[in-house]
Amino acid sequence: MSEAGAASRPGGLPYPAREAAGRTGLPLPVPHAARPVPGDGPASAALRVACSGEGFARARVFTRDTLREWSLEHRGDDAVLVVTELVSNAVTHAVPSAAAGAPEVGLGLVLGPARLTLTVSDPGDDGPVFNPSDGSALREHGRGLCIVDALAEEWGWTPRPPAGKTVWATLPTRPLT
Repeated sequence: MSEAGAASRPGGLPYPAREAAGRTGLPLPVPHAARPVPGDGPASAALRVACSGEGFARARVFTRDTLREWSLEHRGDDAVLVVTELVSNAVTHAVPSAAAGAPEVGLGLVLGPARLTLTVSDPGDDGPVFNPSDGSALREHGRGLCIVDALAEEWGWTPRPPAGKTVWATLPTRPLT
């Protein structure tokens, strides 16, 4: 899929950008936002993720803990895998091209009535490049978005002016059958 194809799949955040960024409206809340109790509109949680092994581990723990608080443990494995792939892509492809400074990406979780939206914001302007499987299951790199595509109901990305983008994926909240 080309960058344009990824941008239009399905075309934007499933919730208004302000809600997906967190209740404060900031694209990257400091260091993480409180986790509202579900029930009064979309609940959201956010975390700044350092570009390190410790940052990746913290993102996974944060995702699991948040889903546990929202009684969505049954979505934990899929959500953690999607978050890991999206954060890894951001760190690998977007952060190296960003301006100097302490590199970070923003992780967001938004709980709506029937879906969980996972967002990763980074300083890179280029959209993700989806390379459908070429049959090489042993390929070491380039399978992350294939995994996201297989697990998510839908995914895509939106630019974040003046610089950067947010890549998002949605998972259903219904229990597994």
